[in-house]
Amino acid sequence: MLSEQEIVERFLATRLQVHPEVLSYLREKNDPSLIDRIIAGVPPDTLVVSAHHLPDLHRERDGARFAADPSVEVISGAKGTAGSTNRFEDFFQYFRDRYTRLSEVIRTRTTAIPIEALVKTTRYRQQEASAIGMVMDVRTTGRGNRIVELEDPTGQITVLFNRDRPVFADAERLVPDEVIAVRGKLSDDGRLFFAEQLLRPDVPVSHAPFPSDRPGSAVFISDIHVGSNTFLEEEWKRFAEWLPESGASYLLVCGDLVDGIGIYPGQQEELTIRDIYGQYERLGQLLAEVPPEIRIILSPGNHDVVRAAEPQPALPDEFTKAYPKNVLPVENPCLLSLQGVRVLMYHGRSIDDMIGMIPGASYAHPEQMMVEMLQRRHLAPTYGKKTPISAERQDRLVISPVPEILHTGHIHTCGLTRYRGVLGINAGTWQSQTAFQRQMNINPTPARAVLVDLRTLEPRIMEFLQAS
Repeated sequence: MLSEQEIVERFLATRLQVHPEVLSYLREKNDPSLIDRIIAGVPPDTLVVSAHHLPDLHRERDGARFAADPSVEVISGAKGTAGSTNRFEDFFQYFRDRYTRLSEVIRTRTTAIPIEALVKTTRYRQQEASAIGMVMDVRTTGRGNRIVELEDPTGQITVLFNRDRPVFADAERLVPDEVIAVRGKLSDDGRLFFAEQLLRPDVPVSHAPFPSDRPGSAVFISDIHVGSNTFLEEEWKRFAEWLPESGASYLLVCGDLVDGIGIYPGQQEELTIRDIYGQYERLGQLLAEVPPEIRIILSPGNHDVVRAAEPQPALPDEFTKAYPKNVLPVENPCLLSLQGVRVLMYHGRSIDDMIGMIPGASYAHPEQMMVEMLQRRHLAPTYGKKTPISAERQDRLVISPVPEILHTGHIHTCGLTRYRGVLGINAGTWQSQTAFQRQMNINPTPARAVLVDLRTLEPRIMEFLQAS
């Protein structure tokens, strides 16, 4: 049988990485020629060969689901794929995987020199050059300049962004652990790199989304918070009554399906359902009111009964076994294809971190944070803040491929954006303002849904809030 190392090396020889699910599939097939056929068939901008490149794998693994609804495909984040980690080597591989994939994207736009070669040779002194690295540390000097410690697999270099240069505006938005390229000149002693330009992986300017080639529409919501005393049940009923009229084939719910138990101090006093099983049972009753011809995709959030670390597993069977057959639990994040339209669902806990690090960011404008994610091609760029991350061998929070739609939630505020062809959606919440939000001066925009025509990718905000 082919070994894992043999398979991985054959893909790496063509600058491709391979998803663990595909790796297992190829080991079972034990056919070296199949690897060559796969490499020849993937699109030229592919970075990671995943299950959606192998239609046969999907049919063998989950034939019943796709036979029932061939228009829904889980590209990544299918139930049961979230791994676990408890080894130091996994942390190393996690960051190495992030650097490798994102640096390859940047290399299509600039010619970079390994940091070791840049620092240890004199040929690049006072000569314009570029380097790609991961931001290890970022700070502001007493004079207001920005200092960044940048590292690649070969070495580390100190980069200075002068506050009087145009590049400083981009440098102010730097966060730890993102992958960037810098262009500029080395000092005479080779210890300091003076940056004149900063490049991120970003969505290509030429990116063009692929709409569906047939009629269809999808509804996007998040943060239902069933079980909370601020859950808007009457508004939800109006929403459920509207759904049959919407003409939608899909309902995507992006996390925090229930309010949970023990999520924050004093939560018990704000619950109408004080049992976690009861909360999910009530959610199932609400979902049963959705027409059975509408496919419901459920991904979890930080209030749901799965691990906090991302990627989060799908809801366990013990909580969903009585749910309607049109319900499909997936992981967080999850990349779907709806009639060929790729939708990246991510609950959005990292938005808390980004708001704390990026000047001008606020909870009132989730659309800005979605743009920041797309520019970095990463859903949670900084490790070790409020967002717990499971350091698996592959960084599943890297945004690859570029989706047509990015769907987030978490901060309970509705926002839409269109960035380089990508439609960003945060639909808000189904929970009115909580005591914590009042203390933080956060004003939610509840009882909204976003209806998207999959042929035009045009969104429409629908409001169901009871007039006061």
